[in-house]
Parts: sequence; C-alpha cells; structure tokens
Amino acid sequence: MKIVVNILFFMLCAGMVSAQKSSIDAVASTVQWKGYKVTGMHEGTIKVKDGTFDFENGVLKGGSINMDMTSIQCSDLSGEYKGKLEGHLKSDDFFGVATFPTASIVFKKVTPYGKVGDYRIVADLTIKGTTKEIKFNATVLNGNGSAEIKVDRAEFNVRYGSGSFIDNLGDKTIYDEFDIIANLKY
Repeated sequence: MKIVVNILFFMLCAGMVSAQKSSIDAVASTVQWKGYKVTGMHEGTIKVKDGTFDFENGVLKGGSINMDMTSIQCSDLSGEYKGKLEGHLKSDDFFGVATFPTASIVFKKVTPYGKVGDYRIVADLTIKGTTKEIKFNATVLNGNGSAEIKVDRAEFNVRYGSGSFIDNLGDKTIYDEFDIIANLKY
C-alpha cells in the first residue's frame, strides 16, 4: 500500500496526473425542456447559470451544473398563452422559482464506456429543494458536452396536473416525465 501511495505521490509531483477543471460557457450553452400531456406537449429553454467539468488526463471525472430556473421559457407558444404558461411554470404549482431559483446537477460517479468521450453518469439532481439520484449517458469531448435526461417531476414535488397525485384528470393530465436536452460548451 505504501508503495502505491508513493508512486501516486511521485506521479502527481512529476505532473504525470493532470487534473483540470473546465468552466461551462453559460452563454454558448443551451438547455431545452420538453413536457408532455395527454393532448400534446410544450417545449422551451432554461439558461445555464454556471458549472464545471472536472477532467483527469483528459478523461471526465466529475462536474456540476447550476440552472437558472427564473429563466424558464416556452418556445412553442406566443403572446398571451406563452406568458401564462411561463408564469405558471415559475409558480409554486410547478418549480416555485421565487423560493427555488436554481436547480443543480452534481456528478457522483462518471464511468467511461463505448467510444472516447462517452460516459455513464450517476448524479444528484436538485429541483425545488429536493435532491434525487439520476442516471444518464453523456458525451463530453473537445469542448462540447451533450446529454438527454428523463426527469420524473413527481419525485421533486412538482405535482400540478399529475395523474400520480390527482384522480380523474382525463385529458388535462400532464405526464410526470419530462425531457432535458443539454448541449454544453466548455
């Protein structure tokens, strides 16, 4: 054991293990959301507040991303209906952004798989003050990171219109799962 520790210490001192933290470019990055209901869907964007990817010898080892929930927008509606939906999504019925202005993802375990730059990630997702473990695949390579994540909003106390909590909603039911499609630049 002492030999292994000495070798690792030597490698760190000699610069053989290179740790690097890369900041996510919040302006150049995009995050889309898609929510589904019985009669259709809505989609829009959320802005990245900040974040980092942690690398060791060019391999992703960790990271974290903070989302500005006050920036949530709907892109499939316009005018009055766009404003109403955005206001409702920001209200306590959905994401309660006055109290919870930030959502975050913190990587707990990152495992390379398949081709270079592909990873399986286990992370803690925090929405509305509730933290749950999620798993997803991502590609992080050459200044670009991308992932598609399914989120069950019911696990984060986002209950409005959910058939999991309210009976007899019929065609007013909003499905619990929604998609996050992230394209991050670093």
